[in-house]
Amino acid sequence: MEINRNELVYSGAVVEFVAVANEYCSFVEQAEGFEKRDFIDKSRKILSLLYYKATLLPLTEPYYDEGCEKFVTEKDWNSVHLAIVKKLGRHNDYPEVFDPLYRDTEDQVGGSIGEDMADIYQDIKDFLMVYRMGTEELMNDSLWECNQNFERYWGQKLVNSLRAIHSLLYGGENLDEEQEEGDDKYDPEKRDTNDWFITQRKKMWYGDDE
Repeated sequence: MEINRNELVYSGAVVEFVAVANEYCSFVEQAEGFEKRDFIDKSRKILSLLYYKATLLPLTEPYYDEGCEKFVTEKDWNSVHLAIVKKLGRHNDYPEVFDPLYRDTEDQVGGSIGEDMADIYQDIKDFLMVYRMGTEELMNDSLWECNQNFERYWGQKLVNSLRAIHSLLYGGENLDEEQEEGDDKYDPEKRDTNDWFITQRKKMWYGDDE
């Protein structure tokens, strides 16, 4: 049965995803207005819901060969990224590893919740802006592109940041103080990984000299 792409963009799964995507974008745009713990807890919930709704999006094929128009500027991305980084402070960074027993490399690559969430915002916001145009062919192509980006890019960003957020909420971190000692001196370019679980485990394996 041939897919009616013009009807597909109004399907329940797409409309529900649009609603959650709108909530996510509004949330990260207002990150500065939340206390740290509230922001982290809200992030956990909305990221989980966003991932679930993305998995329900119907598959389609694009009308046009060229990609969809982009709306999120570098300034927009930087604004969202900086707001989240400032909100999380020293809790922004996490070790980018899937298996804590993996020890083939000496230095662990670090991830950033703020960077992940800003990247997700960029793709989702671009999708929403095209979708709001109301032109069914463009709406369809934005849906196709959103699916592609979810599978190849921002879906992984989402689960990475969600893993880090889960660890913050259930790992005994003090998240109730808006500004903790060291937050005002936090520099995302100078990450201190000494408190990371993988670093502590590595010291157990090799000692402090490794």
